[in-house]
Amino acid sequence: MNREGRRIEVRGIVQGVGFRPWIWRLARENGIQGRVSNDSRGVTIEAFGEEPALDALLAGMRSGPPPAAEIRDLTWRRIPPEPVSSFTIVESRRSEELVVSIPPDRATCDDCLAEVFDPRDRRYRYAFTNCTNCGPRFTIVREVPYDRPGTTMAPFRMCDACRQEYDDPADRRFHAQPNACPACGPTLTAVAPDGSPLEWTDPIGGAARLLREGGILALKGLGGFHLSCDATSPEAVRELRRRKRREEKPLAVMVRSIAEAEQLALIGPAERAILTSSERPILLLPRRADSPLASEVAPDNPLVGLMLPYTPLHHLLLAEADRPLVMTSGNLSEEPIACGNEEALRRLGGVADAFLLHEREIESRCDDSVVAMVAAEPVLLRRSRGYVPRPVLLDFRFPEPVLACGAHLKNTFCVGMGELAYLGPHIGDLENLETLQAFEQAIARWERFLRVTPRIVAHDFHPGYVSTFYARSRPGATLVPVQHHHAHVAAAMAEHALEGPVYGFAWDGTGWGPDGTAWGGELLRADYGHYERIGSFRALPLAGGETAIREVWRLALALCRSAFPGGAPLERLPLFSKVPRESLRGVTRMIESGIAMPRARGVGRYFDAFGALLLGVPVSRYEGQVAMRWNLIADGGDHGAYPFDLDSSAGPPEVDLTAAARAAVEDFLEGVAIPVISARFHETLARAAAAMLPQSRSERGRLPVVLTGGCFQNSLLTRRVLERLPGWTVFRHRRVPPGDGGLALGQAAVAAAILRKGGI
Repeated sequence: MNREGRRIEVRGIVQGVGFRPWIWRLARENGIQGRVSNDSRGVTIEAFGEEPALDALLAGMRSGPPPAAEIRDLTWRRIPPEPVSSFTIVESRRSEELVVSIPPDRATCDDCLAEVFDPRDRRYRYAFTNCTNCGPRFTIVREVPYDRPGTTMAPFRMCDACRQEYDDPADRRFHAQPNACPACGPTLTAVAPDGSPLEWTDPIGGAARLLREGGILALKGLGGFHLSCDATSPEAVRELRRRKRREEKPLAVMVRSIAEAEQLALIGPAERAILTSSERPILLLPRRADSPLASEVAPDNPLVGLMLPYTPLHHLLLAEADRPLVMTSGNLSEEPIACGNEEALRRLGGVADAFLLHEREIESRCDDSVVAMVAAEPVLLRRSRGYVPRPVLLDFRFPEPVLACGAHLKNTFCVGMGELAYLGPHIGDLENLETLQAFEQAIARWERFLRVTPRIVAHDFHPGYVSTFYARSRPGATLVPVQHHHAHVAAAMAEHALEGPVYGFAWDGTGWGPDGTAWGGELLRADYGHYERIGSFRALPLAGGETAIREVWRLALALCRSAFPGGAPLERLPLFSKVPRESLRGVTRMIESGIAMPRARGVGRYFDAFGALLLGVPVSRYEGQVAMRWNLIADGGDHGAYPFDLDSSAGPPEVDLTAAARAAVEDFLEGVAIPVISARFHETLARAAAAMLPQSRSERGRLPVVLTGGCFQNSLLTRRVLERLPGWTVFRHRRVPPGDGGLALGQAAVAAAILRKGGI
């Protein structure tokens, strides 16, 4: 047969995952000569052999890549054959067009874990053991292509034994960029809060002893520092909360094994698969009644956020401590996660009793990801470590690079190029200088990875958001303001490759509305370039503005007075006995006077109002706390719904829950169980959603429906809405957060549509 040549280009997650040695083995098995290399776009193979052998190589590539790899695109073309006698792996090279192929950080694989716990192995108890199938990736990368000189492992010169593994294509550590061992790699150091060394002969053993004795430990993980304590000790958890200034927001817990997780929470096959996945997210699970966890881990909350160890350090520490450990972000409330040694000592010195440090620098902050089961399906609530920087593949192209700045709360940004959208790691709430700096640094890092400075910058319509100020500060930028809920709907469309138009339910707490009210209970008819608001909720007054979002009794008072115009039975509702009389009188006068005050349509605000009113909770200690409690207390059975009105007298139909509030209060006063009232509230919202959709198919056409916004993180609400929309094709988020953590994707998609139509 005739010898021929093929140039094969592979795009996707194909660097740092053992892809080139896998190709090397496939080529040898098929008698092919040539070469394979990384470049800035992915992997390129120049293969020479007979046609059947080359076809077999391509078939093998398509059938089963390495576990950490993800082939997104594979193309080939014929090239002249060359007289080469072997197949080799060559050094990485740059190309003009750049597609980031950095893999996400991956949990420790079983092979490496076996070595860590094998006394005969040279990596016994080594906290930085990894191979091509696991270990740090994104968080240590400084430059692309992904090679050791472009990572924070560059200062560590490999010993002869590690170099031999690194250079051997048959070894599972071939070109494992973070490869190291106790002789040549990073080391652990235990220090006091003032930075002075601790007299611990074994840093891990000393740290475990500190935790068993009720102390608080700061340890350097993959994407930043964790703060840890004994999760079974009420005293330790309370002290951590006091020092961290985190009053009631739930804390994540790390457990040694899936068997231990099953002792703490109710876990089915789907949940087990998520917990043991290479991404190792925090998974929200129903806590077992007999769980030994301290109730202070998640006060007044039936859920617990569990995760399994994902680094050798975690595995070793959990084994020594022999108990579940709180493993929460190393920061003070509302600050970004600490990632540098000096930074951690400066910011966490007043929180931790001891620090476990090492010399491998963290280049990119990356918090733990969070997943929840929503209506029986896993949904990413926070997309960060383990998932970033994996891009979202789109069914459209960006005419030129776009930067989307995201939301004010739960911020992530997005860079769109070609057919890919790169969502950055979770940044957090842009409420202070430290978080803004982390946001700016992360964007600059992505621009360096991608070698772009986008001219088109999308941002939220709200003029007061920090992300909007940042967008306006970019020199030479062409700004694209995007309405908050249009961006939510566009994000869901982009995730599911929906061209539009769609009907989009965008339900959340707050988003700037062009009519001067805060939106959040919207039904939009939308495509990427346009939206029409065809339904909403009646606006509630926010007495005191933003204060009403924290002091939720103000919302409850406004709702109650509307429901009982002849006089609300405030004295019979326990909530109002918890409010100072002067405050109650002042806010009542404010509401009665009708003076100008913000008004909010958000379904999240109704959750707050009903929850505060019926649970008797006057203040929300963290964003969404009361709404979540109102959801989680609901009975799952069928208890009917409350009445509501659909008012079309002044524009798009508005759902008016005044009658529902009156009926719910009457139920409460008659002694109906709170879980039943909450169940009826949820069913009322589901029926309202169905009523908002156009009833005449000929009026607007039978379109797909998307459910988006933070309220659709609520499993019961989502399930009820799905049940009320039979015959409709409904899409909801899975891989991109439904809340504000996914907003930037929608902003980028809207900007791309405007670009394609020549509107910029």
